Amino acid sequence: MRVEIWSDIACPWCYVGKARFEKALAGFPHRDQVEVVHRSFELDPGRAKGDAAPVLEMLSKKYGLSTEQAQEAENNIAANAGAEGLGYRTEGRDHGNTFDMHRLLHLAKEHGRQDELIGLLYRANFADERSVFDGDAYLVELAVEAGLDADAVRAVLADPGAYADDVRADEREAAELGANGVPFFVLDRAFGVSGAQPAEVFTQALGQAWDAKPRLAAVGGDGEVCGPDGCEVPATGDPA
Repeated sequence: MRVEIWSDIACPWCYVGKARFEKALAGFPHRDQVEVVHRSFELDPGRAKGDAAPVLEMLSKKYGLSTEQAQEAENNIAANAGAEGLGYRTEGRDHGNTFDMHRLLHLAKEHGRQDELIGLLYRANFADERSVFDGDAYLVELAVEAGLDADAVRAVLADPGAYADDVRADEREAAELGANGVPFFVLDRAFGVSGAQPAEVFTQALGQAWDAKPRLAAVGGDGEVCGPDGCEVPATGDPA
């Protein structure tokens, strides 16, 4: 069975949703027969490369929030991340263009290192002190840590056309499937799961998709997602 996950490195719910899905997959009896493929979806495709801005500033502009409200939103998402055992830095993070990261993820897919790279990119963006938008050198470091060849990574970054068509193809397919926010999970082209659902919903979806007919059906209602207009903010209180 194949599970395709449309996501963006800039999406906090993709970070949380990946952890919840992996928790469900770890307990799935057929987990050794499940192939996971990460697909590209840019939340801010119009932002120029190198045009990074503080996350709190971005949240304030997108949602019309005060700095205090934006900080509370970050704190609430951090609580959800912490409940999954994930680090989440609520201050000092940047937001920027992720197109090069998606191109590198397609390179990583060819070498069987996609999951390793996306995990490191998430960690760098949401938990580490250094900004993931801190230039190509940092992306090379992360890609090498994921097991890729440094020269191959530099060659991709130096060629804006490398894997660009693959990224655009993923994004077109997301639109064709009706995905207007991420994370979006498609299980064996039989079931679609939208948002950072609880692990129990992914467990249900995996079980149903294993024997499903070839049709796409919604499972679990709507979970929190990030879209071009911003990311949903969880209600104040205990993490979901």
